[in-house]
Amino acid sequence: MIKRVSHLGVAVRDLDAAVRLYRDVFGLELERRWTSAGEGMEAAAFRVGDLEIELMQPLDDSSPVGRFIARRGEGLHHVAYAVDDVAGALQAVEEAGVEVIDRTPRPGGEGKTLIGFLHPKSVHGVLTELEQDAGLG
Repeated sequence: MIKRVSHLGVAVRDLDAAVRLYRDVFGLELERRWTSAGEGMEAAAFRVGDLEIELMQPLDDSSPVGRFIARRGEGLHHVAYAVDDVAGALQAVEEAGVEVIDRTPRPGGEGKTLIGFLHPKSVHGVLTELEQDAGLG
């Protein structure tokens, strides 16, 4: 089912400061930056080998990332795994007793992926994203 780790999502309070750290101190190249009104966040992505690091700043305190920072502070928000069929993967894990947040896939990654999240309490405390390339670029 899982092909590889796709990306790590990191919740940050100040995206500009986080971008400077990853770019100027760690020496990574900024791949892209975007705003997702639907997710209530602004994000930036860096690549380390085959792995993407996704920095996420909430647009407001009521967004998912905003609530995460309020409860837990900045830090690792989620681990995303690439799968061939996110709908099938969501169904399979739910049938195996894993609590899902998304029963059906939804658009993610600027509309270029289909995603579904698994509840952290069913995955040893880690918010887990399943991600499928939507073939849109």
